[in-house]
Amino acid sequence: MWQPSASIDTLKQRANMLAHVRAFFTERGVWEVETPILSQAGVSDVHLRTFETTFVGPGYAAGLPLFLHTSPEYAMKRLVTAGSGAIFQICKVFRNEEASSRHNPEFTMLEWYRPGFDAFALMAELEALIIELLKCGKAEYVSYQSAFNKHLGVCPLAADVETLKQLACDRGYADIAENEEDKDTLLQLLFCMEVETQIGQEVPCFVYDFPASQAALARVNPEDTRVASRFELYFRGLELANGFDELTDAAEQKARFESDNVQRHAMGLPSVDIDTRFIAALDAGMPDCAGVAVGLDRVMMLAFSKPTIADVLSFDVTRA
Repeated sequence: MWQPSASIDTLKQRANMLAHVRAFFTERGVWEVETPILSQAGVSDVHLRTFETTFVGPGYAAGLPLFLHTSPEYAMKRLVTAGSGAIFQICKVFRNEEASSRHNPEFTMLEWYRPGFDAFALMAELEALIIELLKCGKAEYVSYQSAFNKHLGVCPLAADVETLKQLACDRGYADIAENEEDKDTLLQLLFCMEVETQIGQEVPCFVYDFPASQAALARVNPEDTRVASRFELYFRGLELANGFDELTDAAEQKARFESDNVQRHAMGLPSVDIDTRFIAALDAGMPDCAGVAVGLDRVMMLAFSKPTIADVLSFDVTRA
């Protein structure tokens, strides 16, 4: 088990792709930044689990709790607020979740922010990058509502919990759905199992306008408050990217974090201290911008025709 997970030829392909991505952004005047991997604040998202450690040193004899970041998002937005302009970052991120053919607890994320862009302008730029990297056709664009309705025959914005629960049971997920009372959990179950597997098989597929209840860090669409300006990109069965027309309202963002902690409490999860530096940056006036995170290892799986994420990593978690 001393040998790498990926072949040396694949690792050379990987290096070439990283260089290609950097050249793509350099040509567009987007400059590369680095932000801390260890942060004093975690994330409140109920679906994310962070790795934790403790720094002990001068001034911190009692220990300073630190978290390995799940995304460089908060720190990059602080740079945008400080006047950075358009920036990108390629870095390792960490999620204490499963290790599978599609996920490694430590993986490589490409993330960038474009002041002045909205979600559709950013999707167009991401599409251009994906076409260059994967030599694929132009992407298709579909709203979350349309995709859900097309493949499940139910409007996700209007359906109630009982309707979604019955639908999930009918589709064979009774063991998960029978006692579930959270609408978003049911929506995510059905979308993941019944929609994601159908879309983006021939060309990449952007899904936009997610339900407002799944806005995360995206702004709610002022023309239709049932949805948020959030999008995801799918291709050949893999979720590749998650992007937002970014929320800039500090009070609303803080309220969402507090709501996350209420939900965490209900689920028996520990609460997470709110990242006050990030909230302070929003309060200072982050400019309107759009941002997106791309799972680069998954892009490499498609580009190099590899069936597992371990096939594109030097050492996956089983060999780390």
